[in-house]
Amino acid sequence: MSDEDLIITDNEFLRQFETQINEELATIEYSQQERKIFLTKLRMPDNSEDRQEDFIKAVLAEIKERNTRVVPTSPEIAGFIRKNRRKYKDLLPVGINI
Repeated sequence: MSDEDLIITDNEFLRQFETQINEELATIEYSQQERKIFLTKLRMPDNSEDRQEDFIKAVLAEIKERNTRVVPTSPEIAGFIRKNRRKYKDLLPVGINI
């Protein structure tokens, strides 16, 4: 299963991106200010760590489509962006280095 198989929902009421993994809910909580979205907390169902990168990639693709900058405050998401810096550096606000 790839990130294209994940259906990402933006639950604006709870301020989180959601997807179903193994029939359980995975979420990335966020807060939005002006043209930035702060990704604050990642929650994955048990035994689904292998899908974590797919979920993060899918959420980052959604944010990129909105032409919004990302400030990852969640350690897991910051680590993912750091590891894939070349691909995602254009999503970071000017002056933010991870």
